[in-house]
Amino acid sequence: MKPAPITDFLSKDELAALMRPSNLRGAWTIAVNWAIIAFAFVLAIAWPNPLTIVLAVLLLAGRQLGLGIIVHDCAHHALFASRRANEIAGQWLAGYPMNTSLAKYRSYHLKHHRFAGTPQDPDIGFVRAYPVTRASLRRKFVRDLTGRTGVRDLARELKTFRLAEQWPWVAFHLALFTALALAGGWWAYGLWWAAQLFVYPAIVRLRQIGEHGVAEERSDLDPRRNTSTTVARWWEKLFVAPNDVHFHLEHHLAAGVPPYRLRAMHRLLVARGYYDGFQCISRGYADVIRRAVQPLPAH
Repeated sequence: MKPAPITDFLSKDELAALMRPSNLRGAWTIAVNWAIIAFAFVLAIAWPNPLTIVLAVLLLAGRQLGLGIIVHDCAHHALFASRRANEIAGQWLAGYPMNTSLAKYRSYHLKHHRFAGTPQDPDIGFVRAYPVTRASLRRKFVRDLTGRTGVRDLARELKTFRLAEQWPWVAFHLALFTALALAGGWWAYGLWWAAQLFVYPAIVRLRQIGEHGVAEERSDLDPRRNTSTTVARWWEKLFVAPNDVHFHLEHHLAAGVPPYRLRAMHRLLVARGYYDGFQCISRGYADVIRRAVQPLPAH
């Protein structure tokens, strides 16, 4: 059956309004992410104790994903009204700190949208096996939280490192270390790496599971069957779902909708019954985990 077009549920005027980017809201998105990063370091340096350090690492990992999501939104030219602002901010304020090329990411990611619901989807390998056994899911997250995944990914990046191309990433780390040292907390630089190596991979995995791992049928062309949205709580948005990334189904329905308008789009579609009859909405990330695990065999 051919998927119902989104224009059966949203008028052209409504869709046009949803797709209207705002330079002010785009700038606010970036400012909030960097403000949380700064707060995490201030918290750890001003009141150094195990609780504040753990909290700082968790906040940093969430915002590292937040920077990645900014790259994603700028790759779609959806964060700012200005195409040039998307290119500059997406690369310099988000891409380089995460050692990501906006242009290369865009080339890769647009294939995911083009081929979602088909075997050609380049992201299908991340979620193909779900649902998995409880033991398998536990092993995956143990690998993430013990640093094995993060160290593996960093080693891959370093193998292809080219100073001529990636000097802004090096410059970012030098600037970060210098700023922290001048603030009297040079040691806090290690928190960035603790977040990236030990927490960030687990958050990325959880996001991937929530987006496509718990979908009803990943080989179906209807986005309501090959993609999912997670209704996140405030603390989940702070730590694991920054920048409205959890509204992933809505993003697949209209990739040009800015992230700060996805919530409004979701509410309109809920009110008009677009999701009725589909298992495409998770209620928080505990629900995502529950749906990602194979049911126990009946006795």
